[in-house]
Amino acid sequence: MLKRMFVAPDPGRTRLRFAARAVLGIGLAVVVCGLAGHSLPGGVTGGLAALLALFTVADATVRGQAVTTALLPAVGVPVLAAAAELHDHPVARDLAFLAVVGAGVYARRWGPRGHSLGVFAFMTFFVAQFLHATPGQLPELYAAVLLSVLSAATVRFGLWCYERRLPAAVVPAPPAGTGLARATTRQAVQAVVGAGFALVVGQLVSGQRWYWAVGATWWVFVNTASRGETLVRGFRRVLGTVIGIGLGLLVAVPVHGAPVPTAVLVAVAVFGIFYTAAVSYTWMMLWVTLLAELLYGLLGVLSPGLLALRLAETGVGALGAVLAVLFVLPVTTHATTDAWIQRALRCVHACTAEAAARLAGSATADPAPRVAELEQLLGRVRLSVAPLVHPLNPVLGRKRRARRVLALLDDCAREIRGLVVVAADPEASHDARLAAACWRVETAVEALTEGGSEHVHRPAETPAEPALAHLHGLERALAELAEPLRAPSGSPLVGA
Repeated sequence: MLKRMFVAPDPGRTRLRFAARAVLGIGLAVVVCGLAGHSLPGGVTGGLAALLALFTVADATVRGQAVTTALLPAVGVPVLAAAAELHDHPVARDLAFLAVVGAGVYARRWGPRGHSLGVFAFMTFFVAQFLHATPGQLPELYAAVLLSVLSAATVRFGLWCYERRLPAAVVPAPPAGTGLARATTRQAVQAVVGAGFALVVGQLVSGQRWYWAVGATWWVFVNTASRGETLVRGFRRVLGTVIGIGLGLLVAVPVHGAPVPTAVLVAVAVFGIFYTAAVSYTWMMLWVTLLAELLYGLLGVLSPGLLALRLAETGVGALGAVLAVLFVLPVTTHATTDAWIQRALRCVHACTAEAAARLAGSATADPAPRVAELEQLLGRVRLSVAPLVHPLNPVLGRKRRARRVLALLDDCAREIRGLVVVAADPEASHDARLAAACWRVETAVEALTEGGSEHVHRPAETPAEPALAHLHGLERALAELAEPLRAPSGSPLVGA
């Protein structure tokens, strides 16, 4: 975990810019709320709205991101009103919260925009519980949300829109076997059941801080597709919370909510959340926990007892998510992993075909988008295989095979990238042997993805020509993938 945090690659310093811009945007939002005369609850609401606007909006284009950002208040304001109006009606409030959970997860069927709006709706209801918002506070909270989203948008799309210089993000659709509509419906049901469990048990643990359990359940379900992924994410959430509480005892509790040191530490925590989100969920949760502790310090209620309560509620929420995915419409890790691996292998073939066409002189062939898609698909494969390669997994044989598959897929990606670099060279010439090598790659991919028993060709030697060398390296990796991917049916790559 430490290694991934400190030595993880950051091409183009994207994560660094993402985190630095977040600090700037959220800081501006809080300052604007302060200048508008808002109270501490208004500032907290505004800061959270800006954080979500900068963190969750992930459309493929800058224009799409701007549209989604503009839609956030349209979702957040009605939810905020409902949460505040139902403040003194616990049963209605709880039912409304579960409805927001279900709708928020179901909205993911509409892609990144649906996901962003669903998260914003849920977190708006959550912050209303955090602040014990009442109807009398609504005008101030409305203004805080609007001003903060506008401030975040000013920074993101005006002062520092580094995405304009980047290629459009590629978001691969889920495999056909678990279609998007079906997956979101299933997850919505699971999330409501898990959140219902967390809500009831969380209130038994604490009548004041029960919403932390619901929040834990919600976030465990984000970016997971199988019960194995959910188990790992729940474990990482609890681990990150434990470490964050330990850090809070050393840092947040001694500060006692003093404005200046708290502001500095909040900026550090925000930077940490954004910088580590793509690297380690455990590290991100560490910073989220520290941020919550600092906010409780500002509100004057932080204590060691409160930190222990947060840990208990987080455990309840994680347990709710785990029980839901184990017993409510479960999807095995093996099924999800197999689907993503097949998608990645087909993308390998598509990348090869585009690069070969480019080498053959085609003016329209462009392998770059395919390479970007392959990177995204490999990320999904790593996420789905995470339960098997987790240190606590006791099935060593499957762990070794899963690591072998990941290593060979990385080899495929490396050879593809090298091939694309060669194809981009205007001096590179077409070799007649390229067509034969590409045909063998296609045959190998079909054999691996369609369950065929035919032998996958393994090249005997590496030629000197760069393009052919990369193709032969790709053939070799595909041939070696046959062994772990064709394991007996009784020992799937990732166990159910």
